[in-house]
Amino acid sequence: MERKKLEGNGLWESSRMMLPEHKQRIIEEEWEQLRRQKPVLDPQAVEEIERALAQLMEDHSPVTLTLFDPFEDNLARGIVMQLDRQRGIKLRWSEDDWDWIREGRGYFGFYII
Repeated sequence: MERKKLEGNGLWESSRMMLPEHKQRIIEEEWEQLRRQKPVLDPQAVEEIERALAQLMEDHSPVTLTLFDPFEDNLARGIVMQLDRQRGIKLRWSEDDWDWIREGRGYFGFYII
């Protein structure tokens, strides 16, 4: 019986082993293909978002923000306590817990739900 050099998967039978470094690189490349580009908002859209956030802050109304992330969007729910172009949005999650949502974490890359 003559043995074929290439089998069903197109590889040499003896070359099925893969180095861990190669496997890790393949996984990283597949993950990078899922990366999304940050949406670019025009100045008018940014102004509309800022006006809506200012109104929500004045009303002490709860808000859900969808924060941009290159791989998946993140939700942030709370009450807008302060708006600052340098520091971001101060969002209160509960009575004792709050955080600043900064540009690096999605400020100006968010949508109001």
